[in-house]
Amino acid sequence: MENVQVLAFAVENQGSRRIRQSQVLVGLDMAVLEDALRQSRQTNHGQVSAWFLRQWQQP
Repeated sequence: MENVQVLAFAVENQGSRRIRQSQVLVGLDMAVLEDALRQSRQTNHGQVSAWFLRQWQQP
């Protein structure tokens, strides 16, 4: 599969820092988003969306 990388940053203290978990969508790890983007290149988007929601909702 092609390499997919999500770069997310938090703005703070007059600068920024890279984050690996969303500060807006609580519990969403960037790795899960990267996996969903990889899957979307080869799989039906409806199936990818359902998978993504299951991953995100898991404790």
